[in-house]
Amino acid sequence: MARTTGRNRHLALVVVSVVALSGVITGSLAKATEYARAAPVSSAEEPGAVPRDPAAPGELTPEPAATPTASATPDDGPVDASITHATEAGGRSVSITVDDGPDPVWTPKVLALLKKYDVKAVFCMIGPEAEARPDLVRKVVADGHRLCDHSVDHNTAMDKRSESYQEQQVMDARRMIEKAAGAGTPIRYYRAPGGAFTPYSRELAARHGMRPLGWSVDTRDWERPGVDHIVKAIEQGLADGPIVLVHDGGGDRGETVAALEQAIPWLKEHGYTFSFPKV
Repeated sequence: MARTTGRNRHLALVVVSVVALSGVITGSLAKATEYARAAPVSSAEEPGAVPRDPAAPGELTPEPAATPTASATPDDGPVDASITHATEAGGRSVSITVDDGPDPVWTPKVLALLKKYDVKAVFCMIGPEAEARPDLVRKVVADGHRLCDHSVDHNTAMDKRSESYQEQQVMDARRMIEKAAGAGTPIRYYRAPGGAFTPYSRELAARHGMRPLGWSVDTRDWERPGVDHIVKAIEQGLADGPIVLVHDGGGDRGETVAALEQAIPWLKEHGYTFSFPKV
């Protein structure tokens, strides 16, 4: 009995010692972990290293993927800041550019006519008009046409205004058009109202992937000079270059639609093809 009791006492002392030692180790680890969490990041760590999750020491937490905002259009990269007056196809090709819309009456008529003759065009849109009619903007894109930023207020004297004003006109319109078209839709051109470009506005647009877009044939259809006048302006004006300017916004465009109905078949009969302006 005495030996058994001694052994039990010895065993009890061993157990107590192990428990005590375990407590010391646990306490030391806790203090070490606390110190590690409070300590500043070592300058030896690589920049951009994945941070550790304080709730799970020793485990790496992957960085969350970036979520693009709905209003962010990915730029295709800088383009030439000079004003383009050429087509992508070159040769005997023509670019139809349509300004000041989208308009609920005239834009669908222009789209139907272009579809009838299998012609693609560039639609230079006013920011608030695009914002008010996203269905039309998306129809333009769905039909295979390209979009162009034509400013917020169509101020033909914006070249006399400050750079901050020009930036607001160009970039706000771009955001409005892109939002209406759907995130990621490219806005490939910028056309200054009335041709009121400045070196600053051209560089700004080009930096965001929008080629400054000029014109060669000004039909002046916005003055409603008559269908025959508009048709003749197109037929005779191509000697000066291939970029044709017409309108689908800003008023009654019945003459424009009727003139295109005559001019497009005439162009095809005379060996012209249709191309987008050179970016």
